Amino acid sequence: MFDNLTDRLGKTLKNLRGQGRLTEDNIKDAMREVRMALLEADVALPVVTAFIDNVKVAALGKEVQTSLSPGQALIKVVQSELEKVMGERNEELDLKANPPAVILMAGLQGAGKTTTVAKLGRWLQETKKKSVGVVSADIYRPAAIKQLETLASDVSLTFFDTDVSKSAADIALNAIEQAKKKFLDVVIVDTAGRLHIDDEMMTEIKQLHAAINPVETLFVVDSMTGQDAAKTAKAFDDALPLTGVVLTKTDGDARGGAALSIRHITGKPIKFVGVGEATDALEPFHPDRMASRILGMGDMLSLIEDIEQKVDKKKADKLARKLHKGKGFDLADFVEQLEQMQNMGGMGAMMDKFPGMNEVPQDMKDQVNDQQLARQIAVIRSMTKQEKRYPDLIKGNRKKRIAKGCGQELQDVNRVLKQFKMMQKMMKRFKKGNMANMVRGIKGNMRGMRM
Repeated sequence: MFDNLTDRLGKTLKNLRGQGRLTEDNIKDAMREVRMALLEADVALPVVTAFIDNVKVAALGKEVQTSLSPGQALIKVVQSELEKVMGERNEELDLKANPPAVILMAGLQGAGKTTTVAKLGRWLQETKKKSVGVVSADIYRPAAIKQLETLASDVSLTFFDTDVSKSAADIALNAIEQAKKKFLDVVIVDTAGRLHIDDEMMTEIKQLHAAINPVETLFVVDSMTGQDAAKTAKAFDDALPLTGVVLTKTDGDARGGAALSIRHITGKPIKFVGVGEATDALEPFHPDRMASRILGMGDMLSLIEDIEQKVDKKKADKLARKLHKGKGFDLADFVEQLEQMQNMGGMGAMMDKFPGMNEVPQDMKDQVNDQQLARQIAVIRSMTKQEKRYPDLIKGNRKKRIAKGCGQELQDVNRVLKQFKMMQKMMKRFKKGNMANMVRGIKGNMRGMRM
């Protein structure tokens, strides 16, 4: 998300960074570029106008004018305003209620509402250690009920059956009663979506809301619809007391207009963002971290949290002990590292959080894809245990057999072996405990590994 905006803002602010002082003229020129960048990102016009006006006022203030590096001071101003537009801080779910706390999910059809119910349930289980039940109050689409049942089974959520002969309100109330008997902490209620907003839909969801009185009413919206997402959220907010928004499909949205428009237009916080199709691809929305990513500064805090939550600590400790004892890093270790990377959302998700990624050439970024990661894993999985342990054994005929076994070309096997050798060198530096050497090694190997 925000790829295009990051590129445009990066170039504009880089030009200012080299200037000795800020004047009304160069601020005016920079803000013209920023305005165009925001409009191209499909940010709503009222949001763009307010943002530019606020930056101009702050940029012409005394603190920026007297700064030793005015260009960098302006970047701080832009970052601060981006945070304000998106909400300044992460607003957590308010689950303070007699169990079960009820969360109502609303939104249009196709926004990813049912998938988000499962993602949120999994996040609550794994991160907040809550017991979670889910129910579909969509009496019009049996496929949606079946989809939720399947997803609930996949992530070990309690699923409550839907009796389509009853009203949406009765279905939800019945699920809540069952959840009380099972002593569940949270019940998430999925609702019927429509292709567009209509009176019948709004009447039904109002009745459902009044009947179950949820502690959280979240609006699920497709970020790829841009500023239209903010308009739809506003229409729902006029009918329901929304407590927050979940932006879906942000991994496919290069513009980011929805994230920058919703808070300003609705006054409601973005609480979560969907960053992929997998059930673990849901992240709390942190405006400060997102502003940092937009300006190309990365988001190391989120990356560290991902590592803490998704990396297998037992495997990591085992590898660390192995290296410490002086035992070599082999292909079995390498494939484990690739799989850990896959668990964290793949290379694309990780790259978004590294500082300075906006300065990496696009052709290099394009070569980093999660399909390639899966292909590398397949190559190593086609090797014998002995080959993984002693990679030097892998010569001509063995390479041909491995390539055939994973349905790839000989050059693919050679490429994996080359990348393994580079990783092996880095691990030797790690074994010696010289972190500075290891960081230098990573930088040096980045070019050779084509990222």
